[in-house]
Amino acid sequence: MGDPAERPARLKVGVIGAGRVGTVLGAALERAGHQVIAVSAVSDRSLERAERMLPGAAVMRPPELLAAVDLALLTVPDDALPGLVSGLATTDAPLAGRLMAHTSGRYGTAVLEPATARGALPLALHPVMTFTGRPDDLDRLTGISFGVTAPEPLRPAAEALVIEMGGEPVLIEEAARPLYHAGLASAANHLVALVAQSADVLRAAGVSDPGRMLGPLLSASLDNALRLGDAGLTGPVSRGDADTVAEHVRALAAGILTAADAQRLLDVLAGAPR
Repeated sequence: MGDPAERPARLKVGVIGAGRVGTVLGAALERAGHQVIAVSAVSDRSLERAERMLPGAAVMRPPELLAAVDLALLTVPDDALPGLVSGLATTDAPLAGRLMAHTSGRYGTAVLEPATARGALPLALHPVMTFTGRPDDLDRLTGISFGVTAPEPLRPAAEALVIEMGGEPVLIEEAARPLYHAGLASAANHLVALVAQSADVLRAAGVSDPGRMLGPLLSASLDNALRLGDAGLTGPVSRGDADTVAEHVRALAAGILTAADAQRLLDVLAGAPR
């Protein structure tokens, strides 16, 4: 395909919501040969991020942006998305024939219906990745999954955009979007909570750098879980070492954890298979 910089941009792109996700995806599309010509941003932080990640983009209000682009990326928080779409559909901005893609994991294309009714072409492209706002976010797109929901005629276009950004498209049916998103949120959020809790326990035990200690163990455990599922369990619970587990419970209940954290852990252990 050659160097993207040597071929003309195929789509004029606008980003509504210049947060961590929107600016990274916009930069990825530019790297693929498209042109991000406009962003909509309000806060100083968003404006600074847009200037850093998308220096050639003009700052516009959403209706003006829609009139200027072929593809609009709606990268706002989930709760703000329905109101944004409804508001845009009531403006005089031309929507017919324009690709309109949101990046919410929760929603499919039904949330875009007010714009679709006016001729917009709806896509749901959810990157399965956390974004930190660091420069390496762009490179972390390579090889990640995108949850894609789109009408049948638009699926090739949706898949092509994901592949151009470095991702792997995974088709998710509209009705399955809530379950899909719940699965991802459960994995990511529970993992953070468990790691933070474990680090607190290790600090209480005198470990000065819990992250360094946990890193190799958790990497191996995650690999086992992804490859083997429940068969990847190790340690005293999987071996049935009841006395060791009882000692853990006594230690955790002795004040190393908060009462609420200790109770949650005890509830889990009480329901574990024996």
